[in-house]
Amino acid sequence: MRPMLSTLDTPAALVDRERLARNIARMQSRLDSLGVKFRPHVKTTKCIEIARAQLEAGARGITVSTLKEAQQFHAAGFDDILYAVGLVPGKLQQVLALRQAGCNLKVITDNAAAAAEIGRAAREEGITLEVWIEIDTDGHRSGVKPESAQLIEVGRALVESGAVLGGVMTHAGSSYDLDTPEALAAMAEQERAGCVRAAERLREQGWACPNVSVGSTPTALSAKSLPGVTEVRAGVYVFFDLVMANVGVCAPQDIALSVLTTVIGHQPEKGWAIVDAGWMAMSRDRGTQKQRHDYGYGQVCGEDGNVLPGYVLTGANQEHGILSREGAKDEDIEKRFPVGTRLRILPNHACATGAQFPQYEAVGKDGAVVTWPRFYGW
Repeated sequence: MRPMLSTLDTPAALVDRERLARNIARMQSRLDSLGVKFRPHVKTTKCIEIARAQLEAGARGITVSTLKEAQQFHAAGFDDILYAVGLVPGKLQQVLALRQAGCNLKVITDNAAAAAEIGRAAREEGITLEVWIEIDTDGHRSGVKPESAQLIEVGRALVESGAVLGGVMTHAGSSYDLDTPEALAAMAEQERAGCVRAAERLREQGWACPNVSVGSTPTALSAKSLPGVTEVRAGVYVFFDLVMANVGVCAPQDIALSVLTTVIGHQPEKGWAIVDAGWMAMSRDRGTQKQRHDYGYGQVCGEDGNVLPGYVLTGANQEHGILSREGAKDEDIEKRFPVGTRLRILPNHACATGAQFPQYEAVGKDGAVVTWPRFYGW
């Protein structure tokens, strides 16, 4: 007999299967309509079952953020993998081992010295390694500017070392700071134009640069057109979270990941209910703090997943969460949430909250639960 939602211990990481399927279909349909390949980032879920659902919906290839992810997904039958974190020489042996095992693994770099070392080490092992150059299109993180001399230096280092210059990729992480359709569309175009321009400059040198990869959840859902782009990457869309709700690309009702928790006590004079999901369950991520709506450590929902407006986790200790009403103390907190009440908490940052748990409890519309393992580590 399959377990039911009502029988789960708390805290537990819940995945609403209906919302998950809707989120996957939404992104795939959008990128299909834009005529680009979709390579989802699986760092959000680190879950074989969810990644398979993404591929079944039409995705081609996956993006990972750790070599542990690459190893685990390749062992499960995933082949076309982009490791989207700058490769350092100390990790080359892990990469080369995956390539020797038959994994079609692509890596990235943004500096000439690393590019030369990557190509040299692969050549000495008799392996041809495909390397993409990371492009900085918004000043958010790493990468080389599209118009910089450094771009050509990195490309030359790759080609001369014997590596395959497979393409360029970028991530407009600053889109997370925006919250209007106009600003998001403008950032999506900035991301596209910068990455396409970098590819053009490399091709002007006589080097093939077949792949032009862009993406973040906000820009993927806001781009008007993507000429010159071959693929898009996005990750958190599969669950969504409260940061994405504040950005404006989803509603709280779209968020597929939540933490099941139980009320364990009260501080009635403060208007608090105490739950058994503290920061060890929710994570310490306070990503909504600087956005238009601060959800504390998470939005409170009923056990059925329906949002309870105005109630959030305003505080969190290691294993205790503090539930209270925004704006005014709830004088009836004990009656509203008696000890034993089971609730769901929507997370600020799905990646961080998911990382607190070894598995997801995937809940169907009928309340039946299937356990999906997740993995972590580097």
